[in-house]
Amino acid sequence: MISTSIENYLKCIYQLEEQLAGERTDSTKGITTGAIADRMETQAPSVSDMLRKLSERGWATYEKYQGTHLTCEGRKIAIDILRKHRLWEVFLVEKLGFKWDEVHNIAEQLEHVVSGDLVDRLDAWLGHPQFDPHGDPIPDKTGVMHDKRKKKSLHDMLSGEAGVLVGLGDTSDTFLRYLDSFEIALGTRITIVERFQFDGSVQVLRNDKDKLTLSSQVAANLLLITP
Repeated sequence: MISTSIENYLKCIYQLEEQLAGERTDSTKGITTGAIADRMETQAPSVSDMLRKLSERGWATYEKYQGTHLTCEGRKIAIDILRKHRLWEVFLVEKLGFKWDEVHNIAEQLEHVVSGDLVDRLDAWLGHPQFDPHGDPIPDKTGVMHDKRKKKSLHDMLSGEAGVLVGLGDTSDTFLRYLDSFEIALGTRITIVERFQFDGSVQVLRNDKDKLTLSSQVAANLLLITP
C-alpha cells in the first residue's frame, strides 16, 4: 500500500512536468527540488529525502542537481490519483450540490481511496465524464485523457473573436469565487469587444448580452474553444 504522502508527491511531480512541458527547451531537464518544495509547501531537505525513496522504489529518477523525472510506473500511479480526484469532484458538484470552489480540498482526501472497484463504479455511475467541474480532462481506466480540444487563452484572442469557456489556467478557490462574481462559468460564451493596450485588459461580452471588463491576468487564465 502506498502512503498518502508518497501519492501526493507523485501527483505533484506529474503536474509540474505537465505544466512545464511546453516551456522547456531541454527535455532532459528534470523538475527541481525547489519547485516541488514550493508546490508542496515544505522544505527542500524533506523533498530530497522523499525523492530518494521514490527513486529506490522505481517511481522516479533522481540525481542531485539534475532534477527529477517520473518513471512510467510513477506516472501511472500519479494519473490514477488524478483520475480519482477529478471523478470525486464531479460527484461532489453534480450529486451533492457543492460549488466548484468548494470541492478541491474534499477531493484531496477522497483521492487516496484504495478500492479500484469503487472508483470504476463511481465512474460508471457518473456516466464516464471526460472533464471535471473546472474543465480538466479525466483519465479513463487505462490512463488515457481524451481531450482533443484546441483551447485558446482569452488573452491571446483578437477583438471580435468569440469562444466558449471550457477550462481554466487557475483553479484556486479565490479565482473561482472571482469568476462567480462575474457569473462566468464553464459553457459561458465570451466575445472580445475591445482590447486595451495600456494594461492588457479586455472588454468582453458575456453570453452575447452583458459587457464586462477583465484584467490581463484573468484573461490569461480563461481557456476557450473557438469556432
